[in-house]
Amino acid sequence: MNPEIERPQVGLFVTCLVDFFRPNIGFAAIKLLEMANCDVEVPKAQTCCGQPAFNSGNRPDTQEIAKQVIATFSQYDYVVAPSGSCAGMLSKHYPELFRDDSQWSEKAVDFAGKVHELISFLVDVRGLNNVGGSYKGTVTYHDSCSGLRELGIKEQPRQLLRSLHGLELRELEECESCCGFGGTFSIKYPEISNAIVTRKTNDIGATNADLLLAGDLGCLLNMAGKLSRDGKRTKVRHIAEVLAGMTDTPPIGQKN
Repeated sequence: MNPEIERPQVGLFVTCLVDFFRPNIGFAAIKLLEMANCDVEVPKAQTCCGQPAFNSGNRPDTQEIAKQVIATFSQYDYVVAPSGSCAGMLSKHYPELFRDDSQWSEKAVDFAGKVHELISFLVDVRGLNNVGGSYKGTVTYHDSCSGLRELGIKEQPRQLLRSLHGLELRELEECESCCGFGGTFSIKYPEISNAIVTRKTNDIGATNADLLLAGDLGCLLNMAGKLSRDGKRTKVRHIAEVLAGMTDTPPIGQKN
């Protein structure tokens, strides 16, 4: 590893979806961060990143949420989120929110500079290139829009997946295309969203992979729901769960 700080203090931004629907992702993230020689805390005062309000054009409420987030994580060397979408909101859009606010502009920029998506942080900041585990099976990987286009996350997850003994990665034909979720997009335009996710799940099925992985739970919930409705066999997990060897829980979208 080539760490910038020998043992940094990391604040884990769990995200709303992980907190409510898939806490196992948060525990997997902690395990991976500790593997990368980090001290990890999960601040109890954290809330939403503000993305739903931001995407709806509600800047005043988004700013209030952002101020609370910035204050909550001010003490940490880094802020890490197991989501490209939330990490993109924190690092790219917070400075924009406070561009004309003399009191909060500098705070927002400083905060944004220490925010990272989980897999990118492990590889690019902590220099982790091998998680030392194994996974016996075939997987395919979906590149989420926010992680790929806002944060440049592409090779990092594949690098860590290749370090797992026994894992076979089968690339999607259109791995970089949208899954149709897009947060409020899927609610406002359900027919278009369904058409997009149908194309995506057809590509997933064509790989004949046993497991679908991604770095954003929103995307995974959307694709898992479609796969389930269509009776397709592909299981779904967050990449952190596989990298951390925490696959004892049922796949996303499946009950005990």
